[in-house]
Amino acid sequence: MSKAQDTMLYLNGVSVAFDGFKAINNLSVIVGPAEMLAIIGPNGAGKTTMMDIITGKTRPDAGDVLFDGRTDLTRLDEAAIANLGIGRKFQKPTVFESHTVWDNLELALKKPRGIFPTLFYAADAPDTARIAAILDQVRLSHRRHELAANLSHGQKQWLETGMLLAQDPKLLLVDEPVAGMTDSETEETAKLLRDIAGTRSVVVVEHDMSFVRELGSRVVCLAEGAVLAEGSLDQVSANPLVIERYLGR
Repeated sequence: MSKAQDTMLYLNGVSVAFDGFKAINNLSVIVGPAEMLAIIGPNGAGKTTMMDIITGKTRPDAGDVLFDGRTDLTRLDEAAIANLGIGRKFQKPTVFESHTVWDNLELALKKPRGIFPTLFYAADAPDTARIAAILDQVRLSHRRHELAANLSHGQKQWLETGMLLAQDPKLLLVDEPVAGMTDSETEETAKLLRDIAGTRSVVVVEHDMSFVRELGSRVVCLAEGAVLAEGSLDQVSANPLVIERYLGR
């Protein structure tokens, strides 16, 4: 897997400084096709900055950032990166509250976006089947005709995940997906992300260790902008440096 061409996301020797402070310091992270990676670490470890670099919000000072084995993300803007197939979900869900669950997904479908295509667009059979499949996947089939405003916090998170899936991304970046969720929603979210990772690459930034355990994925612990430890959650949790600088706090 060391070769960039076999990867979905390849960060090598990435550094970025803000006012002399190195937020990311010679960071190297690899995510394979249809692999889930959980990123943990203390506040200020560089987790958000790493996501910002992948999505083109922040330009690194040095290093390689490659997508799908070949595309140099450091040369593209945010819109171009999103169009390549990188979806990012922030902690706070943004859904169209005054629209139904179904309409939210229909609006999110990857379609021509000019004024006329939008005005005259009507979901065809493949689109309808796709929306139905996504509703099923994000556990919202039974709420399809309800306004998004009426969903619980956890269900809004699932709807937004569904809206990202409607864009058909190859890589999904998910920031603290279970903050504010009930225990049962948290459990369902772990299942949902594992399900998504069957066909797409998923990077999850998370503080909740029991949730990370439910993901059952490879874990990278960041500290001071660099990889402190990598492996299964058990391996990373047992690492003396991780205990000292993150878990022991």
